[in-house]
Amino acid sequence: MYARGFSMIELVMVMAVIAILSLIAVPTFLDRNVRLQVQEGMSLANLARSGVAAFYATNKELPSSNEDAGVPAREKIVSTLVTEVSIDAGAVTITFGNSVNSAIAGKRLTWRPAIVKDTPTTPISWLCNNMPLPNGMTATGINRTDIPGKWLPLECR
Repeated sequence: MYARGFSMIELVMVMAVIAILSLIAVPTFLDRNVRLQVQEGMSLANLARSGVAAFYATNKELPSSNEDAGVPAREKIVSTLVTEVSIDAGAVTITFGNSVNSAIAGKRLTWRPAIVKDTPTTPISWLCNNMPLPNGMTATGINRTDIPGKWLPLECR
């Protein structure tokens, strides 16, 4: 008569395979989760970017602060993932915090405006992190991005 069920060695082998697969899957899941949080936090930058664009269209120069751009103070633009959004020389920097993954808590992502000098009617192009500068344009502001590249959205790598 044959015994039914698995032997102990077969169960151990199955458990080993499951352990190996989970060791591969968990870091990938965590990276994806952090990338999604960065992407979601970037939506708050749109408020500041629209303020910068409006100020530039009106004054033919870039705002030096949130107040100049006509947007709330940096510590007032917050969400569950973002602790502040600041404007400095037209550059918009998002600081992540609150309920964000601890891997990016306190880290920043910067969008810098690229403009055509002496032609203020040309729309602003926005450069995320170290994106290449379009021909004929000048970028302003400092890139303060310190989030590792693997967690940045594709448009920022």
